[in-house]
Amino acid sequence: GFGFALERAGFSSSRRLAGVFYFTDMSVVKVMFSALITALLGLSYMIGFGWIQLDQIFLMPSIYGSQIAGGLLFGVGFAMGAWCPGTAVAGLAAGRIDALVFLIGAVGGSILFNEVFPSISSLYMAGNQGVQLAYDMLGVPRNAFIFVFTLAAVAAFWFSEWAEKARTGHSQYLGSPFLKAFSLALAVLAGGLFMLNPAARVDAAGAEEKVLMQKVEKALDHIEPEELADRLMSGEPDLVVVDLRPAEEFNAFHIRGAINVPLTQLTVSLRPYKNKGLIAIYSNGMTHPAQARDSLQRQGFDNVYMLTDGLKGFRDRCLKPVSLRTEPLTASDTARVNAWRAFFSVPAIAPGVGVHALALTSSVPRVVETDWLAARLGTPGLKVIDLRPQPEYNASHIPNALGLNVESLRGNIGGVPSILLPSPMLSAQFSLLGLQPSDTVVLVSGDKLYDTTLAGMAFERLGHMDYAVMNGGYAKWIQENRPSNAALPAVIESKYPVKKDSDDFTADFRAVLAASGKPGSIIIDVRPPEFYTGKKSDEARAGHIPAAINRAFSEDVITSSGKTVTFKPTDVLATEYGRIIPSKDTEIIVHCRTGHQASQTFFVLKRLLGYTNVRWYDAGWTEWSARPELPVANENQSEKGKQ
Repeated sequence: GFGFALERAGFSSSRRLAGVFYFTDMSVVKVMFSALITALLGLSYMIGFGWIQLDQIFLMPSIYGSQIAGGLLFGVGFAMGAWCPGTAVAGLAAGRIDALVFLIGAVGGSILFNEVFPSISSLYMAGNQGVQLAYDMLGVPRNAFIFVFTLAAVAAFWFSEWAEKARTGHSQYLGSPFLKAFSLALAVLAGGLFMLNPAARVDAAGAEEKVLMQKVEKALDHIEPEELADRLMSGEPDLVVVDLRPAEEFNAFHIRGAINVPLTQLTVSLRPYKNKGLIAIYSNGMTHPAQARDSLQRQGFDNVYMLTDGLKGFRDRCLKPVSLRTEPLTASDTARVNAWRAFFSVPAIAPGVGVHALALTSSVPRVVETDWLAARLGTPGLKVIDLRPQPEYNASHIPNALGLNVESLRGNIGGVPSILLPSPMLSAQFSLLGLQPSDTVVLVSGDKLYDTTLAGMAFERLGHMDYAVMNGGYAKWIQENRPSNAALPAVIESKYPVKKDSDDFTADFRAVLAASGKPGSIIIDVRPPEFYTGKKSDEARAGHIPAAINRAFSEDVITSSGKTVTFKPTDVLATEYGRIIPSKDTEIIVHCRTGHQASQTFFVLKRLLGYTNVRWYDAGWTEWSARPELPVANENQSEKGKQ
């Protein structure tokens, strides 16, 4: 039916469509304004009589990035081909070859859009303001806006007729009784909205109140403190928590992740989140939140919930110590309360939006503590990667953490069985994880802290320097009763770029051989002493590289009885390494058997202590001992010879 109407109106002709650019045929403008005014007045009257509610109509959100880009693309395409998708189909039905070409381009463009969507998804949602209504943004009554817009449409009709006559010498309706009557009818209809039957408005208001009362009756108007606490701890996206109290009370104490909004600014502040996600409002009690909820409900907000019993209820039910509670708690409830207290006892910093309490900055430390990560869970651009074995990750992990087997970052390269993969392969892995170069990545280990530093070498190889190691790993996180779950995170595959140049920190055996005979260069073998001396061996030959010194990787960390592994204090590490390395610019090469443990020493020297000339012999003793042409020193055999 729509295509038939387009054809009968002459829209299957690209020449007629293009006439709007020459002011010779303004049919496109007339049809567009006719459709707008018909929908505007028709829906306004149905809402005014209470036949429908505004929230029953799908309203397009304002997404400035995609809508501006899409509008420009559509405008260029329309100017080039004088077709839009609907009229092109009508044109094709009428046998227009250029319409077929246009449709082929439209289909091809749609396919291309789907293929490149991961790369442009940020633009797709850029400037998302949620549903915005023009009259709200302008601060004018709805009916007044409709009346002015209708007059603008009438002016557009008259201008179109005048332009056609000026260009062609002919106009079908300019000054005609029809155009005058049509214009008057539109103005009267728009003005009639000011004089709707009061009873109809009462009926409409009654319908709104009925919906509100139904929500109250079904307990759909509030959220329990425990549920809100769990949602905040999980870093739920699109969760906005609003504190309605005065600013001085908010600054003294508030729920972590909340924003402070005065009642007078509530509608404007929350408009971008209207019917998007969940809005939780609270105060000391329930009176102001209930009034605010009712007001927002009448304005079409269907996603606003009051916090049951307000801030007092949240304190009593979530933050009160177990020892001060009168009722007994199960072991699981006790752990839950302790987790809430640990999470919400972090000093609160008011966020800009929702639960994103602490923004990431360019000064992310190389080693972060559990407090640092807990305060930033759910922050956009922050990715947590759990490097523990898969069964451990599957059982429990930090909310939204990505699981990654660190051994998947290595493979057989040049015959050496365990080498860090080249950039294209690492890029493919990062793409599967949905990583972007702009992400801040926190690496979490089990009882092997050097798993995080090996993964760090992969990030270094791709030039992704915005990564950090969490001190103490997952064991410390759990010991502190911090949030965890077993839910698998949603991942959208990205297209992580490949770094084309080779890295400048990986040394091969030739570089190591040259350094072993070079005065002033230091080779550090980080294997345990018994492997360095040759007393033990699990490779082709026992011993070590001549001139290499031994400092085991384990000397850089502290392992507690609870299996938490943390770095020694930086000042202690600086003193210890200062005894064996004369200056910060000394040429240093670190190695172990496969590069795994040596990655930790590289991280300590380069990223924590600031040594500037550190390289990593990835192939390590596995390759060196298997090459018979390379020299080996074996102190154990020397001792046996002396005996």
